[in-house]
Amino acid sequence: MPKVIESECVACGACSDACPSGAITIGDIAVIDASVCTECGACIDECPAGAIE
Repeated sequence: MPKVIESECVACGACSDACPSGAITIGDIAVIDASVCTECGACIDECPAGAIE
């Protein structure tokens, strides 16, 4: 499952917008719901800060 690097996340929402399953919510940082994530990698490709691995 993708992991958010908290110190690099700028909470821009690009990953949430790209997530086809709606597994990501944005607060102070992006939070990925493991029970909903399909591990497609769309969030990794869209993160402009490189905060998801």
